[in-house]
Amino acid sequence: MTGPAIGDQAPDFELRDQHAQVHRLSDYRDRSNVLLVFYPFAFTNVCTGELAALREGVGDVQVLAVSCDSVGALRAFADREGLTYPLLSDFWPHGAVASAYGVFNDALGAADRGSFLIDRRGVVRWTVRTELGQPRDVAAYEKAIAEL
Repeated sequence: MTGPAIGDQAPDFELRDQHAQVHRLSDYRDRSNVLLVFYPFAFTNVCTGELAALREGVGDVQVLAVSCDSVGALRAFADREGLTYPLLSDFWPHGAVASAYGVFNDALGAADRGSFLIDRRGVVRWTVRTELGQPRDVAAYEKAIAEL
């Protein structure tokens, strides 16, 4: 699966968050750097730990976390874990945004663990992927953000 490489324009998207509010990547253009974090499933141990680690922030970025869970499931997950940044639902068309970023896992029916740091111009500046069950390193996020 291929997705955007470093230096590519990030694919735009429109997804609803845990409060059913629409978010477009292009809405952040010229306003904020974005850390786009794809994760397989809400309420699972590794995903919960990763997203909780982002709860306190990782620098001067807008965190947008994306899974193929429904808006309702994301609301319950955000409420339970105290997550206030947008959790975006790539539920329908199922996994379309994860596919555009090259991180949709057909066998799993969900996103793989992939993160994209996107600058204010909408350009991918850093990316990381890890295997299922392997959490991403928050320190690596912080380092990449500091280098923007």
